[in-house]
Amino acid sequence: MLKVERLSVEVDGKRILNNVNLTVLPGKTYVVFGPNGSGKSTLLMAIAGVPNYRVTEGKIIFEGKNVVNMSLNERVKLGMALAFQNPPEIMGVKLKDMLKICAGKKVSDDFSREEMELIEHFNLKDFLDRSVNVGFSGGERKRAEVLQLLLMKPKLMLLDEPDSGVDIESLKFIGGEIQRYLSESGASAIIVTHHGQILDYVKVDTACVLINGMIHCYGDPYQILENIKKRGYEGCVACSRYKSEAV
Repeated sequence: MLKVERLSVEVDGKRILNNVNLTVLPGKTYVVFGPNGSGKSTLLMAIAGVPNYRVTEGKIIFEGKNVVNMSLNERVKLGMALAFQNPPEIMGVKLKDMLKICAGKKVSDDFSREEMELIEHFNLKDFLDRSVNVGFSGGERKRAEVLQLLLMKPKLMLLDEPDSGVDIESLKFIGGEIQRYLSESGASAIIVTHHGQILDYVKVDTACVLINGMIHCYGDPYQILENIKKRGYEGCVACSRYKSEAV
């Protein structure tokens, strides 16, 4: 599905990631732990092809193709989809138009019955004529962001801290919908998290810890999370299970 090989990334001339290796198998969900400023979001942005995240070394191989020189839109067409940690406000763009674009429709098209039922399930029907995320609460933003991803029907979901800025009820709903999609579609996912609450609702197969732009250990996600709670992130640096690649 995805293989990241010796990836180094710069942002505004500053190196953020250094020689990162990562493998995500089809149908598997991967979690990346790490403290603030460790490079977690940069990893997702580089994989997705967000501008200004410059790959200086390495490869990003998705579905057998090296996508390093492909645009974000080209990667989306291959089956990647990215959810931002802080979904931006987009004044003047109605949520319904954004959802139609994500679903591969023209803005003049109507939603299908199935799409409308999903919108109602996310409790966003009353938001359709509002500008994207303008005046939305944290939970409403995250629900709108995840809904956009589900309508894209990706092969690989890239989720940047879906458990930040939301209350427990919203997190339970969002996590449940992510897990439902992964189970039903057989898609893969990389989830970035700081405190790991999303693991209460999404089944994760493998984890790693990213500190100072480098991977320091990998293994069972629930064991790693427990170790982080007990020893902190610095305890991972000295972990005897250090490896540079996780499967």
